[in-house]
Amino acid sequence: MTRVFEVLIRGRMSPELSQALGGFTVQARPGGLTSILGPVDDQPRLLGLLGAFDELHIEVISVNPVPAPDPGSPGQGDAGASAPG
Repeated sequence: MTRVFEVLIRGRMSPELSQALGGFTVQARPGGLTSILGPVDDQPRLLGLLGAFDELHIEVISVNPVPAPDPGSPGQGDAGASAPG
């Protein structure tokens, strides 16, 4: 079952690295943090993503599942979305 996760990292991502994360939304957050939000099919995929960050010496602050929207509510990305920065 595919779930949506938000991975919060310390620092900013280069445009090239952001593009390499196809299917994920990369957004700068206050305090020098970056949010990476997207679908993860299974635990091995999540562990692979986290392993790639570790190999690149990217500090992961948190990994959180994003609750599914309530039926009838705006879908993910409908409100408040912004372009990667």
